Amino acid sequence: MEDYKNLTSNAIGFCLLPSELIQNILLHLTLPEIMAMKLVNRSMACVISDQSFVRECNLRSKSTTWLFVYKKRWLRDAILQGFSDQSTRWFKIAIADLLKSLISPGEDFFFLTASGNIFLFVCNTRQDVIAVNLVSKTVKRIPASPLGPRGTSSWRRSGMKLLATGSDHFRFLFAELVDNRPVLYEYSSEIDTWTSTEARENVGIMPRASCDREVDYIYLNVSNGPHESIVMAVESRSKDVPVILRLRFNGGEHGTRQQTVMADRLHVYGDGHMVIVRSNSVGNVKARVRMVNGIEIWGLGPNASHWEYISKLPSDILKKISKPYGVMMGCLEKSGGIIKIVLVSNYGCLWEIIWLSYDIGRDYWTWFPLPDCKMEGLNMAGIGFSRGLTLS
Repeated sequence: MEDYKNLTSNAIGFCLLPSELIQNILLHLTLPEIMAMKLVNRSMACVISDQSFVRECNLRSKSTTWLFVYKKRWLRDAILQGFSDQSTRWFKIAIADLLKSLISPGEDFFFLTASGNIFLFVCNTRQDVIAVNLVSKTVKRIPASPLGPRGTSSWRRSGMKLLATGSDHFRFLFAELVDNRPVLYEYSSEIDTWTSTEARENVGIMPRASCDREVDYIYLNVSNGPHESIVMAVESRSKDVPVILRLRFNGGEHGTRQQTVMADRLHVYGDGHMVIVRSNSVGNVKARVRMVNGIEIWGLGPNASHWEYISKLPSDILKKISKPYGVMMGCLEKSGGIIKIVLVSNYGCLWEIIWLSYDIGRDYWTWFPLPDCKMEGLNMAGIGFSRGLTLS
């Protein structure tokens, strides 16, 4: 009781400070912390709702990258947590109460992807997609795509893209092979409608997925085989027919690396790039325990005809992150000339999350050490990056 009185007294004292000083202090907090402060009292809500503060906060927040993890026990106790590249702890995001308005108790749903304030979840029971805006607290069920209802296993992370286009609007794109034909499906929340377009073969010269061209093209992986990847290039600012890129593993200068590509344990695709996680068996072969011994980034080669080697994780970082694992999955996104990679592994019922980034222009790798997000006894129900969270 005494602690509560002290907390209340401190909150009241803080609110008595000049509003300019309060706003300057709040700008040093992360977005979830600012949103929580808005609930303290009416005076604090008014300070945070001031339009000049909102503009400044949004300007700073747009450059912040967030990693979101959705974890749960079977059919219950679902928790969405976020960690930013400017924070030192995980934040619990209140999402369960919002989903309750559209999902009945006992329904099985997973986190699909995020962009800005928009988060997409897929319900395995109904096999539909639900869009949630964390700031406006609006929830919307997306109509079924032309391919019909789809469960979690039907969605491929590297084959889809969510783009927030306004305070409460977004585009959701995904690519699929239909009767051996690559087709782009796009949903627009503004008109609440799906469109579909069959892609054409690349007969000209496509630009690489470089940092100066990334705003012009969206790259969606259609299929990934041992010798070739089929990637769809979609012009983000026009309605031109999407183009198919057939990327082969070229021997060339990195011919010895081609053999590595064929034999490696894990490939992670996204945004016109590929991460190769090389590993080797340790201990008893039957136990199927592995250790990461190398991580490489590949991108689109000249004329977008093959995968081209870009960079390798430095050995000093590799030594810090390499631990035994049994199974591993990954996620890759690129924005602002930065490739972001998250690798999630499990060993002995314990989860390990690794966040890496690579600055293309500076040829520089960064490892973001993550505190424990309390995964013990829980299942991974989705993971992904987001950028551009705002107050409005």
